[in-house]
This record gives sequence, C-alpha cells and structure tokens, in this order.
Amino acid sequence: MASTPPIIKQIAWLSVVPQLAIGAVLVLAADLLGAGNPLLAAAVAYLALFFPLRWLVASHHRKGIALIKKQDFEPAIDEFQKSYRFFQNHPWVDTYRYVTLLSSSRMSYREMALVNIAFCHSQIGNGRESKEYYEKALAEFPESEIAKSALRMIAAAQELSQQ
Repeated sequence: MASTPPIIKQIAWLSVVPQLAIGAVLVLAADLLGAGNPLLAAAVAYLALFFPLRWLVASHHRKGIALIKKQDFEPAIDEFQKSYRFFQNHPWVDTYRYVTLLSSSRMSYREMALVNIAFCHSQIGNGRESKEYYEKALAEFPESEIAKSALRMIAAAQELSQQ
C-alpha cells in the first residue's frame, strides 16, 4: 500500500482547560434548562458547536488538508493561501482558537497554512517557493520546529547537490 503524505497534529494540552470549562458551562446550562440527562445534552450541544465552527470558519484549511491527502498539491496551495488570509484578517479567531474553534492545536492556523503551502510547493518541485514559505513561517513563528527542520533539510540537500 502506498504511503500517504505526512499530517502532523500538535496538541496544546493546556487548551483542554478552556474546553472543559465550556463543557461545564454547557452541563450547567442543560441542568438549569431541565434536561433529563444534562451530560448528554451538553455533549450534543458541544458537537453542535464543534462541527459547524470547523466546517465554516476553518473550511479552507480543511479543504487544503483533504487535497494534500489526495496528493492534489496545487489546489491545496490555493486553499491554504485562502486560510492564511482569513486568519491574517481575523487574528483573534486564530489566537483564541481553543474557544472560537474548539481547537486544541498547538500551532496557529496561520503557521499551519504557511508550512502546508511550503510542503505543497516541495511536492510539486517548486523548491525556491517551498524555501520562501518555510522562511516566512519561521519569520512569523520563530519557534516553528517544522519550518526549522524543513529549512535544515533543504540546506542539507543543497549541500549534497553541490558535492
């Protein structure tokens, strides 16, 4: 079986705290509203929030990931660029993604967009653009381990090709 492109999901475990708080508020609200099973009602309410937020707000990101999984990299670049622009224009949604998107991702959506654009460019042979996007990711997110390791790999490959 052929391998699939790597998908990295880094979890911010601290994000569990606000999400548990949201869950507790939903349980309390369900109990105050007289739900027969407040825990079940809260779980349904949480899912009723979770899926629309992910489908609507992070739709370009989700489409980009689906295209990467199909190894359809050029259209994925367009989706990640749209995602980057959205979160660039609405930084508070990305900054507070633990609450606004119920996301526990340690990486911001903007950082994910940049490294995914770089990855897609590398897969279609656009080495220069790939390097530029990894550098942009590192400039905006100096702690980006994905960008750092990708740039080290590019440098090693360039050194090897010069031998």
